[in-house]
Amino acid sequence: MERRRDPGGWARGRESGGGQLSAPRLRIDTPAKAGLDPEELRLLVREIRDALGGERPWAAGAVVVAGRGPVIAVEAAMGWAVRYTAYDAETDRGVELPPEARVPVTVGTPFDVASLTKLFTAVIAVQQLERGTLDIDARVAAYLPDFQAAAEHGITVRQVLTHTSGLRPELPLYDCASYAARLALLRAEAPVGMPGTYCYSDLNMLLLQFVLERVTGRTLDVLVGDCITRPLGMTATGFGPSPEAAATEDQRRPWAKADRGMLRGAVHDENAWALGGVAGHAGLFSTARDLAVFCRTLLAGGSYGPARILGPDFVDLMLAPPGLGFEVDQPWFMGELAGGGAAGHTGFTGTSLVLDPATDTFLVLLANTVHPRRRDPDNRVRVAAADRLARAVRGT
Repeated sequence: MERRRDPGGWARGRESGGGQLSAPRLRIDTPAKAGLDPEELRLLVREIRDALGGERPWAAGAVVVAGRGPVIAVEAAMGWAVRYTAYDAETDRGVELPPEARVPVTVGTPFDVASLTKLFTAVIAVQQLERGTLDIDARVAAYLPDFQAAAEHGITVRQVLTHTSGLRPELPLYDCASYAARLALLRAEAPVGMPGTYCYSDLNMLLLQFVLERVTGRTLDVLVGDCITRPLGMTATGFGPSPEAAATEDQRRPWAKADRGMLRGAVHDENAWALGGVAGHAGLFSTARDLAVFCRTLLAGGSYGPARILGPDFVDLMLAPPGLGFEVDQPWFMGELAGGGAAGHTGFTGTSLVLDPATDTFLVLLANTVHPRRRDPDNRVRVAAADRLARAVRGT
């Protein structure tokens, strides 16, 4: 299928003040105004709500936002941001708070978005490609000569953006006694696989973080704020702490990698925590509405309102298979949206987003599936929601 942006046409207009090209902002409207089948969207919400029930709920709580073009046709919150006070290993159950002490999810509840952070790191990298301060085929060592293993093995910027560096999925940075020891471990880490072969790794985005910070002279949290969230008005998105966020895990060994107790507002990922909460692979908190703005911006070629964070050609570069930081056409979480150039990502805490340039649709699903304890990933709810959105397009 040919990739195309916004088949309905996001009419480029001009701001009355400065003559700058402008892309329409998101608005809430009916499914019909979005060109979507309302019955499929009703079922989308109902199936997520149903998944939160029973003895083994998929998540404690969830928020879903979906739409097409500049229209949000679905925005729904359900369940609990905080339901449990602890996890009981003997009964394999969460210790529930009394009903009056639980915190309900609202559409404005922030979630720890986990690996969705990688998408923001990737956007910052592509911004530097556009500005000419970063070369996608340069060796990481050109920017980080002190990272000796990356230098020795010739790891490139393209490889870290496409998870083809050969680096293992992660390192136990959380077990190191100091920040200096964590950095030394990362600098010395050599590929375990053949460079050029796909292996998803958090270490790729950690390397990219250090490259970007070296190139720009700014830390990643400042870059995300200055170059993405502030221009787009994503006021609910940033690195933690985030005290109002949905709770995640009663993090304890042996099921987790650190003993931190019930987490709320502190990053769930142990390595991001060990690095101070700001990391290229995890650490951001956001809301579904803010992430819908992020999706809409990319679908509109890098612009939102009067703000422009990327040019259309560089958005296309980032989203073209195999994707730079983004995963492209992955049915295991995109369901029937996959196949025409859909791009997105998932997060270990229960988060995901998909944007589909072929149909100009977006789907953001935030959930705290690790509350009160992590389980094996279950993508059935993500797939079912994506299927419903794809059918909502076809049904009109």
